[in-house]
Amino acid sequence: MKKIRLVVLSVCVLLPQSLVSHNLQSSIVVSKPEEFEAAFTSIPCKSKDRLLAVKELFLKMGASEADISIIKNNVSENIVLQKKGESDEKIIVGAHYDFVGVGSCGAVDNWTGIVTIAHIYKTLKDAKLKKTILFVGFDQEEKMLAGSRSMVKQIKKEELNQYCAMINVDSLGMNTPQVLKNVSSPKLEAASKEIAQKMKIEYQAYEMVTALADSDSFLARKIPAITIAAITNDWMEVLHHKADQAQKINPMSVYLGYRLALALVAQVNDKECGAYR
Repeated sequence: MKKIRLVVLSVCVLLPQSLVSHNLQSSIVVSKPEEFEAAFTSIPCKSKDRLLAVKELFLKMGASEADISIIKNNVSENIVLQKKGESDEKIIVGAHYDFVGVGSCGAVDNWTGIVTIAHIYKTLKDAKLKKTILFVGFDQEEKMLAGSRSMVKQIKKEELNQYCAMINVDSLGMNTPQVLKNVSSPKLEAASKEIAQKMKIEYQAYEMVTALADSDSFLARKIPAITIAAITNDWMEVLHHKADQAQKINPMSVYLGYRLALALVAQVNDKECGAYR
């Protein structure tokens, strides 16, 4: 596995100054690398336990029961945690929680994504945000994106412009963070590249032409979207196979993915809603 270098930068470098200024007297607390090491000592490896485990993780990160909803229909059960902002403009921060593969634990794909968005919530839960953020654990990504497609289908046409961006985290833990170009908006990809350069980590844009990701569902309705991953060239030997276990995860990779995604969320929050269309 590629050695992943720890990069420690101040919050001010990675978050827009307006957001930092709002919170100098409150508590934006960026999660530490050791928290990600602890996060993968126990992973829910049975599909039937996964949804409840996502909810419990959100609660552990400081969410209240009142802010969590489980949206169930005949194709999926998505779990949504709302962080209310000053406006009804929205950012979706998502990761799928379902997994496939005989004997797989779904550790890389995609408990790493769930852990990441939970830590982003923990960091921002006490922040005064311009936009409302919906943290979504998507069900049935592995079945043609059924969960995210179900969510997007429910958005009324007249409300589409309120959805500023969707930031998807899928399969960290094997490499430095990268953007999956074929399922990402060019402007969001460019923003992530700029952030990665500020973080002084290697920027990668990875083409997975045959792959699907939940960002696809939002792109289909002209909502800017991006998928952040961290895989290596041998990903096909891990994802969807029994090899997808906790020992395949490099926690530093997940930590850097979290820092990149967090900074991108904060930047989208700081900009006009149409900035990435």
